[in-house]
Amino acid sequence: IDLIIDLAETAAKEPFDFQPADYSDIYAAVKAAGEASIRAAYAITDKQARTTAVSDAKAAIKATLTEEQLADANLGTALKKLEASVLRGDVVKTGKRIDGRDTTTVRPIVCETGLLPRTHGSALFTRGETQGLVVTTLGTGDDEQFIDALHGNFKSNFMLHYNFPPYSVGEVGRVSGPGRREIGHGKLAWRALQAVLPAATDFPYTIRIVSEITESNGSSSMASVCGGSLSMMDAGVPLKAPVAGVAMGLILEDDGSYAILTDILGDEDHLGDMDFKVAGTENGITSLQMDIKVAGITPEIMEKALAQAKDGRIHILGEMNKALSGAADFSIHAPRIETMQIPTDKIREVIGSGGKVIREIVEVSGAKVDINDDGIIKIASPNGDSIKKAYDMIWSIVAEPEEGKIYKGTVVKLVDFGAFVNFFGKRDGLVHVSQIENRRLNHPSDVLKEGQEVYVKLLGFDDRGKVRLAMKSINQQTGEEMTKEETEAASE
Repeated sequence: IDLIIDLAETAAKEPFDFQPADYSDIYAAVKAAGEASIRAAYAITDKQARTTAVSDAKAAIKATLTEEQLADANLGTALKKLEASVLRGDVVKTGKRIDGRDTTTVRPIVCETGLLPRTHGSALFTRGETQGLVVTTLGTGDDEQFIDALHGNFKSNFMLHYNFPPYSVGEVGRVSGPGRREIGHGKLAWRALQAVLPAATDFPYTIRIVSEITESNGSSSMASVCGGSLSMMDAGVPLKAPVAGVAMGLILEDDGSYAILTDILGDEDHLGDMDFKVAGTENGITSLQMDIKVAGITPEIMEKALAQAKDGRIHILGEMNKALSGAADFSIHAPRIETMQIPTDKIREVIGSGGKVIREIVEVSGAKVDINDDGIIKIASPNGDSIKKAYDMIWSIVAEPEEGKIYKGTVVKLVDFGAFVNFFGKRDGLVHVSQIENRRLNHPSDVLKEGQEVYVKLLGFDDRGKVRLAMKSINQQTGEEMTKEETEAASE
């Protein structure tokens, strides 16, 4: 603030008196020539037909003007004032809007979920002549957005992209990168939905929402909020609560009379005094945005606008709930993610030298494995068997065998004094020849061969940390420990 004040004191120009141009004469001529035709045009409820009729009415007005009037620099201002007076005056006086609604009614709503069969989640949200096709995609930690911000780098596991192509408003234009509108509207919708996302520890997915606006006549950003909420629930994202949004408008006359409008049209935004977007759940607001064209609004207007917005939001949520009955629990096309926590001192063992071990786990299991510095591992795959395979491989590396427990293993080498058995992932132990059976053996090969699967009991560790195993007390058919009587009977 101090820098701004210093700049103003150094570089500011001296104020001067500004007198707005007097265009009362050209306005009177325009009003006399075309008020009736403008009023008739704004009585048309269809947006495209109304836009065409307004354009034709303006052309007809210009056809009646003199060359001097056509050259008047304030002609455009006069035409806009005429449009505004028709739209605004009728709303305040009669409470009836250009599409026939009263001030509190929301346009007809149609919601569909799961209409795109191959996506993780999808929804089509239509409110009047505004429509958004919204798709949710679930990914892993590798899909998080890397953000290079002024205050440092960080990652985000939630992205929302809003696209507003020219054809959505009946225009032809170049489709390029995101502009100011796409970034601003997308961020507003992002804030509205981010508040109800589950914690990353409960739902370890990266979520990307893409909202494609296919038709627009007022508040496509709020359509993105509604569609985004529906598509995430269609994908199986456990939101804390559904979110809906509505755009509120204001007509404020010079005499202080006003009308607050629910679910405004594009023309009501253009010719009105306020665009107040309110998004939230049944219990509260998650995001707000206000654009006003007047010096300010009173607490009374704000209180009434918020109350009216809540009524509209509750109505929209009710319509959305009708579409959620058929929503899928979890998309069969989305990757399944399972998390596990390992000690941080075991991270190096799981990764291996140059990533050798973790690459082998990925190759053998077919699952995607992410590990962070805190020892949290995320295993992702559409196939549950792949997840289990990777989980077991990791567990065999980090887990420690427990003394006295029975494990299934494989004989890997026979020597004169016993058999080496791989029994705990890549861990080997020695079954001494005296611990193979309850009788004397000349050589372990009398009863064992390499590659044979056996059940072993962990007896403990010797002074050098070597594993000592036993077989003779274990039923090799069932893998259960035998009683003393069963052991004696087996030795006979």
